[in-house]
Amino acid sequence: MEEKPKLLILYATQTGNAMDVAERIGREANRRGCPVSLLSIDQFDPGLLPNQRAVIFVVSTTGQGDTPDSLKVFWRHLLQRHLTRDWLGGVHHAVFGLGDSGYQKYNFVAKKLDKRLSDLGGTPIIERGLGDDQHPSGYEGSLDPWMSLLWSSLYQINPSLFPIGVDVVPDMKLLDQSKVSVRYHVKDGASLIYSTTPDLESRASQIERARLMSPARFPSDKSRPHCWLKMTRNCLLTRAGSGRDVRHLEFGFHSIEVEYEVGDVVEMLPSQNPDAVDAFIRRCNLDPESIITVQLRDSSNPDADVDADAASGLPVRLRTFVESTMDVASASPRRYFFEVMSYFATAEHEKERLEYFASAEGRDDLYQYNQKERRTVLEVLEDFPSVQMPFEWLIQLIPPLKTRAFSISSSPIAHPNEVHLTMSVVSWVTPFKRKRYGLCSKWLAGLDPQQGVFVPVWFQKGLLPAPSPSLPLILIGPGTGCAPFRGFVAERAVQSQYGPTAPILFFFGCRNKEDDFLYSDFWLFHSQDGGVLSEEKGGGFYVAFSRDQPRKVYVQHKMQEHGQRVWDLLSNGASVYIAGSSTKMPSDVMSTFEEIISKESGVPKEAAARWLRALEKAGRYHVEAWS
Repeated sequence: MEEKPKLLILYATQTGNAMDVAERIGREANRRGCPVSLLSIDQFDPGLLPNQRAVIFVVSTTGQGDTPDSLKVFWRHLLQRHLTRDWLGGVHHAVFGLGDSGYQKYNFVAKKLDKRLSDLGGTPIIERGLGDDQHPSGYEGSLDPWMSLLWSSLYQINPSLFPIGVDVVPDMKLLDQSKVSVRYHVKDGASLIYSTTPDLESRASQIERARLMSPARFPSDKSRPHCWLKMTRNCLLTRAGSGRDVRHLEFGFHSIEVEYEVGDVVEMLPSQNPDAVDAFIRRCNLDPESIITVQLRDSSNPDADVDADAASGLPVRLRTFVESTMDVASASPRRYFFEVMSYFATAEHEKERLEYFASAEGRDDLYQYNQKERRTVLEVLEDFPSVQMPFEWLIQLIPPLKTRAFSISSSPIAHPNEVHLTMSVVSWVTPFKRKRYGLCSKWLAGLDPQQGVFVPVWFQKGLLPAPSPSLPLILIGPGTGCAPFRGFVAERAVQSQYGPTAPILFFFGCRNKEDDFLYSDFWLFHSQDGGVLSEEKGGGFYVAFSRDQPRKVYVQHKMQEHGQRVWDLLSNGASVYIAGSSTKMPSDVMSTFEEIISKESGVPKEAAARWLRALEKAGRYHVEAWS
C-alpha cells in the first residue's frame, strides 16, 4: 500500500521560537487534512532532501547573522561543491525566517538558505517570509499572511496533500492530542531515593533527571552542570542612586575545576522565586511531592499508551521538575497557550476572550496584552481563574527555563581557580508602568556570598577567541561589553612579565565618569607607566562619556579621533574584537572602521568595506553582542 504524501517541516531554533512556528504550521496543516513530518533540522539526513516533494523550513537568525547550532551540519552539506544545480530539481520549498530588524544582518540565515535551495534547483512555493520581532505583533505579523498564501500555493502544486481541500475552515473547536505524557509513581518506599538533600551531587543529579525529561529537548551537555561555582564576592560597580545596577561577581570552583580561556562564556541556570513556584503549583492544583516521570508520546501513534519503562531517567519530584525546567514566573506564554486554555475555560466570558486572543483578529490585542506587557505564565493563569489545564499541557506549553549566558571577565592565569562576571541587572517598565526585572540578573544581584551560595554552571566557547600574546588587538566594549576585555587585558599583563607582547588599543564607553565608569582603576593602571594599554607600548585606552557634555560622545567618536592609531594597528595585523549591545552599536562601529580605513589609506569607502569583509573572512573581526 502506497504511503500518503507528507509535508516535511524542518526547523532550526536557538531560543525555541522557530520550533513554535514550525509546530503551528504543522497543526494548521493537520487541521486541513495534510499529514506532516516535523523534525528539528539536525534530526534529518540532508542527503535525503532530493527525495522530498515539499519542504517547509523555519529558521532563526541569532546574534550578528549567526546560524543556529542545529543548522550547522545541514548547511555545510548544502555547501558541498559536488552538488549540482539540479540536485533539488522537483523539490518545492518554502522558508520562513525569524529575526529582528534592529540587527545589522536581519534574517540573514533565512535569506541565504532560501537562495542556496534555489541555486541547487529547488522551486520556491512562495516568497520567503521574514518574521520581525520589531513588528507591532512580533513575528506573527508576517506569519499569518504568509501561511494563508502557503496553503493555497501548496494546494495548486500538490492537491493530494489536502484530501479535504484548503478552502474549508479548520475546526478550531477540536483539541489536539498533548505530545507529553506524565506517569505518577507510588510514593511509598521512594522517599529515601528521591529525597532532597543539601549534597551538590544529589542536586546536580536531580537537575539532570528533570531536564532530560523535559520536552524542551535540552542538549545533553545542558542537562548535567559542568560544575558548581561558589559565590565569593558581589559588589556594586555603579554609583548608588545612579539608576543603573551593574555588579562585579566572583566565584570559586567547588570540588572540580573546569579549564576555560579568556573570551569564553559561562551559562547559569537561574533559581526561580520559591514563592512564585509554590503559587503556580497551588494555582494548578498540583501535588508538589508527587513523584513523576515525563516523556514525549509516540508521534506516529499519539493515542497509544505510554510504556512507563521507556521514560528517560529516574523519577523526580514534581516540584523539582517545575523549578528546574518550567519558566513559570518570568517568560511570557506563546499564542498556542491561549488557544489550549480556551478549551479548559468553564466561565463563558473567559472562553470568549481566550478564543479571541487565539484568533487572527485578536492577534494584535494578544501581543499588547501578553508579549508587550511581558505577562508571565502565572499572571496569565491568575487572569483566567476558571481555566484548569492538565499538567501534561502545562509541561508542553510553558516556556522552558533556560540557562543565561555571561561573558567571563577574568583570566585563568591572572585569576587562578576563579571566575569573574560583570553583570547588569536587567530592568524595564512595561506599557502599563509595571517595573520588570530579568530573572537571572535580579537573582544573582540579591545573593549574599556569606550565605554559602552555590550555582550550577556550564562553560561554553564564546564568539571571541583567545588571542595569542603576539597578536595586536583593537577592542571596542562600551558598558558591560568591557567584560571579556577585562580578562584579555589581565591575561596580557601577566604574559608581558615573561616576554614581549603586542599592543592593545581599547575604546570604552559609558554615560558618566562618576556613575558608571566600570573598572576605572583597572583600566587606568594598565594604561600608565608602560602598561599593556599604554601609548608608549603602542596601544592606548580611550573612554567616551556620552552624557558628561552637551554633545553625546560615543566609542565611534573616540575611534575617529584616533583613526591614525587604529589604521596603524590594522596595517600591522591587528584583530578587532567588539562586545556590547546588539542594537546600533556593532553596525555604527563597523561604519566607523570603514570611514577610518577609507580616510587613512586613501581608498573609496566601497573598497574599505571590502577590506573589512576580508578581515572578517580571515577570522580577524569578531563580534559578541546581546540584546
